[in-house]
Amino acid sequence: MSRQAFDALDGALLIDKTAGPTSHDIVDTVRQCYRIKKVGHCGTLDPAATGLLVLLLGKATKLSEKLMADDKVYVGSVKLGETTNTFDAEGEIDETMPVPDLTLEGLQEKADDFLGDQLQLPPMVSAIKIDGTPLYKLARKGMEIERRERFIHLYKFQISEYEPPYAWFKVACTKGTYVRTLAHDLGQALGCGAHLAGLRRTVSGNFKVGAATRLEELTSLSMDDLAKRVVPMLQLSAATEP
Repeated sequence: MSRQAFDALDGALLIDKTAGPTSHDIVDTVRQCYRIKKVGHCGTLDPAATGLLVLLLGKATKLSEKLMADDKVYVGSVKLGETTNTFDAEGEIDETMPVPDLTLEGLQEKADDFLGDQLQLPPMVSAIKIDGTPLYKLARKGMEIERRERFIHLYKFQISEYEPPYAWFKVACTKGTYVRTLAHDLGQALGCGAHLAGLRRTVSGNFKVGAATRLEELTSLSMDDLAKRVVPMLQLSAATEP
């Protein structure tokens, strides 16, 4: 397909998401501010999470499935000694337990047990749909629905710092990995429970958050300035070719 077949706004727009808005909120903001009919994203970030959100504009939305399959990198923190009903800090505390005497080395040994291929059960509070209804809506009604485990792979689960009861980490993983679930499962393995305290996505495929536009800048850009920040369709197409 020739270069002339693509508009300047056909491509990917990298956003550095702040805590608060949903991924869909940001899609709507771009759609309304710049009157772009087709806008999608490559992988949801929870409202409380920050970092790299890859938006696809115009004809680039056709590449969504391929780009969503890319590996991801996250940094964040875990709070030990507390479990929540959502596996993160947004939920209600449902159990508290004493935190054992742990070292950074001991935490890393437990984290290493999670490396490699595995099956992970998605949390009830998630955007996965059952018969068209997101699980989180069913969870709000107090419902617990049977979910299928998903195949994931962890390339890295590095504990970088430990200051009780918080541990800071870096995770490199395949698509579909719930870091909230990973935090919860780490707490179970340690015997004291845990939940995700904070999360930031830094990498998605070949894209890095350092090249992203801050959300607060987004609504003040001219159309020309916006176009300069779009990763062109031809570049995206080349990156997704087998």
